[in-house]
Amino acid sequence: MKLPSFYPILDTETAARRSVDVIDAAAQILNGGAQILQFRHKGFWSRGIFKTLEQVAKLCRSAGVLFVVNDRADLARLVGGALHLGQDDLPPSAARRIIGAETILGYSTHNEAQLRAAAEEPADYLALGPIFGTASKTNPDPTVGLEGLRSLRPLTTRPLVAIGGITRENAHAVLEAGADSVAVIGDLFPEDGNIARRVREWITITAHIAPLLLAPDQTDPERETSGFQ
Repeated sequence: MKLPSFYPILDTETAARRSVDVIDAAAQILNGGAQILQFRHKGFWSRGIFKTLEQVAKLCRSAGVLFVVNDRADLARLVGGALHLGQDDLPPSAARRIIGAETILGYSTHNEAQLRAAAEEPADYLALGPIFGTASKTNPDPTVGLEGLRSLRPLTTRPLVAIGGITRENAHAVLEAGADSVAVIGDLFPEDGNIARRVREWITITAHIAPLLLAPDQTDPERETSGFQ
């Protein structure tokens, strides 16, 4: 599978801060042509938030787009989505017992030690960051930087998503430094509210850099338990 080079993350807190309805934002992201969408909610999981999650999952299924649930293995299984885990969540090996072997699983790392340790986990793709300073986390990890990304890239052959402070101006440099994909949160929401147009802008910016593609005969031994097709 080619990991899309543009990886939008629909963060409920960011959407609320910008006075944007989450369902409408999801619909616009999909209408803009995104091929993957992660749902990120860091607050309390009320019944209303779960209903929103279900609605966004349904939109993604209808559009044929990969839907990713952040942090929660149980909810990912309930809505039939992929899962993305952070360092403070369940380890991927434990989450696999909930989501099964075939569900796509991503795993965040922030430094060399975590990236090396991820080699032992049954994750299909990895994230690395923050590449630059970011406002999407209250207590962010130290920045990796472009040179850090470039030096750490050889440590894994799995698709690598760069995250943290990535803008339309620096995205090309991030991809050239070795990322297969760039994650975007805040810059999904332009001042004029035209999210679909902003998504198309991002797709155009990132489309000319080919994502990593592992052929069947190039299978990474780290990934032998993967369901990443």
